[in-house]
Amino acid sequence: MVLDDLGSSLRSTLDDLRGKSRISEDDVDDIVKEIQRSLIQADVDIELVRELSDSIKQRALEEEPPGGTSPRDWVLRIVYEELVDLLGESTELPLEEQTILLAGLYGSGKTTTAGKIAWWFSKKGLRPAIIQTDTDRPGAYDQAKQLAEEAEVDYYGDPDADDPEKIAEEGLLETADADVQIVDTAGRDALNQELIDQIERIENTADPDRNMLVIDAAMGQSAKEQAQEFEETIGIDGVIVTKVDGTAKGGGALAAVNETDSTIAFLGTGETVKDIERFESSSFVSRLLGMGDLEQLAERVERAMEETQQEDEDWDPEDMLEGQFTLKDLRKQMEAMNRMGPLDQVMDMIPGLGGGMMDQLPDDAMDVTEERMRDFEVIMDSMTEEELENPRVVGASRTRRIARGSGKSEDRIRELLEQHKMMERTLKQFQGMGDADMERMMKQMQQGGGGPGMGGGPGMGGGGGPFGD
Repeated sequence: MVLDDLGSSLRSTLDDLRGKSRISEDDVDDIVKEIQRSLIQADVDIELVRELSDSIKQRALEEEPPGGTSPRDWVLRIVYEELVDLLGESTELPLEEQTILLAGLYGSGKTTTAGKIAWWFSKKGLRPAIIQTDTDRPGAYDQAKQLAEEAEVDYYGDPDADDPEKIAEEGLLETADADVQIVDTAGRDALNQELIDQIERIENTADPDRNMLVIDAAMGQSAKEQAQEFEETIGIDGVIVTKVDGTAKGGGALAAVNETDSTIAFLGTGETVKDIERFESSSFVSRLLGMGDLEQLAERVERAMEETQQEDEDWDPEDMLEGQFTLKDLRKQMEAMNRMGPLDQVMDMIPGLGGGMMDQLPDDAMDVTEERMRDFEVIMDSMTEEELENPRVVGASRTRRIARGSGKSEDRIRELLEQHKMMERTLKQFQGMGDADMERMMKQMQQGGGGPGMGGGPGMGGGGGPFGD
């Protein structure tokens, strides 16, 4: 993920402060050098690196930590606050009627982003529409139409037209009933005069409330110049950083934000229309530094459970806390987990596991985990209704029969049955818990103290959820 190397290297440096009662200037110099090295490697602008490191050094040496705060925790807090300040607040994006114009170079992900933010607004209760004005790129019309269908939002485009300005004008009229109109524009390999003139004409026609610059996380230092030119052409009100789930360094996007004097609005975290996050600097930095993001995690869990329940209205997740926990319940939970996105992204949101901590696992750890979950699905497809409702009836002979029917090993079947037992035990820990108990548990998780599910519980690793070995 973007800037993951910064998070992992910072934590390594900060760990050297453990056990120290005071912090020396040499300690601060080591931390600042590590920050500078990581940021420069991530393609962050040199001037930004200098400003950030100078501020961290000054605060670490001159400010007194609160009583009872260790030097490590104090420096971590300073680094957190300075990174949040560098990234700034999230782009203001009220949930009301508005027109948004997307701009950016070819390959930055504008069309995919149009579908993603349309989906995001639809989940907030608004009715969005995508207007595709790109007449240059073959397939742009079909791609945008498909994304609109996946996001279940309105769409307008004209594959036979060659005037982007006219398409924008007609599209705004055709989708006038929409709450949010998202105008996608063409890109180029470079911001030339032809593209500038085209964007200016479309902007004059659409009269957008917000102009969003779409930046590929892999853009590097050239993002700064690109942002300058778009800012001078149409003015930029917010930046959307795409492809942050890959190996891109991402520092160029920070330079772009700084250059336009704007803020980040969204992060594109994957390939589907659902793979988008509203950017919040505090949450982003928390995950970067391994402090987790329980708010974003809770939002994903809630959305995934709702979508799973919509597909099966007879299934109620609250029933798992009240009655018998069956393999059918386990399957529904696995379906919800799949909807939460890639496992490494979910792990980033759990305190103590984020910010690149997953890099310490073997390279194929996530693949193995996802393979196991797929195997569990196949195995359950080969079980009878009785076995799904009451897994305890599955003995040696039934295990052999299920193995033959599913094509999976008997060991894998026993793993599934053990997983069910562990989750059943975990859910019993939650039974009878009040709001105060739940709040106390969440605080323990934030402080790295664990709690039900953090070690062999519902998929949180440790002793063997779907995420375990």
